[in-house]
Amino acid sequence: MIIEFLKAILFGIVEGITEWLPISSTGHMILLNEILPLRVGDNPDGFYSMFEVVIQLGAILAVVLLFWNAIWPFGKKDNKEPLTKHGLGAWIKCDIFKLWFHILVSCVPAAIVGVLFDEKLEELFYNYQTVAIMLILFGVIFILVENHNKGKNAKINSLADITYTSAVLIGLFQLIAAVFPGTSRSGATIVGALLIGVSRSVAAEYTFFLAIPVMFGASLLKLYKFGFHFTAVEAGILIVAMIVAFVVSVIVIRFLMDYIRKHDFKIFGWYRIVLGAIVLAAGLAGVI
Repeated sequence: MIIEFLKAILFGIVEGITEWLPISSTGHMILLNEILPLRVGDNPDGFYSMFEVVIQLGAILAVVLLFWNAIWPFGKKDNKEPLTKHGLGAWIKCDIFKLWFHILVSCVPAAIVGVLFDEKLEELFYNYQTVAIMLILFGVIFILVENHNKGKNAKINSLADITYTSAVLIGLFQLIAAVFPGTSRSGATIVGALLIGVSRSVAAEYTFFLAIPVMFGASLLKLYKFGFHFTAVEAGILIVAMIVAFVVSVIVIRFLMDYIRKHDFKIFGWYRIVLGAIVLAAGLAGVI
């Protein structure tokens, strides 16, 4: 069992890195499990199906920690848009409530498809061929979008400038990631945001915040389907992986926000293309 705990640490590291960089966490997790399968409990396949989703809760807590002041809609301090000047309304941050309404709108397409077709999508598309193709395809798209936007000023430079129309469009891009593993949820939403004129830093932040309800919802769905009965080993492995994912996510999010202030996303596009080609070659060679 020590080996499985060591694997859980490795899965946590991979999750923490790939969840926020636009390179597909699901794709990397699928590939890692092909190479180094996590075999826990009497129903290892069922446990892993739940594990690879619920581990994301650790990554999400990193966003909550780092961006608490930007997402918590209550409090008098730094309240830029209070509901009223006095009384209880002075504690309500209307600008943050608007942000959450936009985020919820963006979640609708993926939520509907996820609830209705989750198991069918896993059956059809959770394989190395789909992962490789989507890694390459969105890698190319990242490079093309960045080349297209080079020298142009972004139209949307703050979270407050995102409209409901923008939120719907970003949500539709997130839907692509919900269907096809290897796309990258963050990658798809960032591409969608860049295409409609959102700045890189705002696109990244919106993607982070959008992940909160998406991952909480997906995790609850997986836990419900798996059942809330865990052995001590299963619970321990899941908790260890989540803690590691949390710590690594804090580091990676800080890195990414600093990186995109000075650079574009093309390096991630090239990484995706190279990785996708390696996955295809490994699959054809029977390695995975």
